[in-house]
Amino acid sequence: MSTVIINSLQELQQYEGQELGVSEYHTISQEQINQFAAATLDFQWIHTDAARAQAESPFGATIAHGYLTVALLPYLWTQIARIENLKMQVNYEIESLRFNQPVTVGSAVRLRAKLLGVKDLRGIAKARIEVTMEVQDAKKPAYSGIITFLYHFL
Repeated sequence: MSTVIINSLQELQQYEGQELGVSEYHTISQEQINQFAAATLDFQWIHTDAARAQAESPFGATIAHGYLTVALLPYLWTQIARIENLKMQVNYEIESLRFNQPVTVGSAVRLRAKLLGVKDLRGIAKARIEVTMEVQDAKKPAYSGIITFLYHFL
């Protein structure tokens, strides 16, 4: 895996329509799930009660919160593309996000990203990125959708 380094709006525009790459795998631990539950006050047993999830859940184990997997987007995205020479980056939009399958504890996930388009908003780059979170050894991705970042270049 090599990280794409982008220093300007013009460089970003050169990647329009291209797959930018794939991140490294990240393993979802029960500790991470529990920390997310504490941060969001979402303690549903299917996420936090391993014994009950093993006994009662159709998945046989606890599962990561869907929004935990979405929250990993910025971390995994920076492994694919490093946008430099910025004043600021803003998360702008999540469009058409579809959860396709749960991510069980201990699963490894990675992000695949394709730059769909870039608009110049008076010097601010509005980048629409197709994202797919893949689960190692699974046929279906955890989710797919389109995210939009605003990049305020120097």
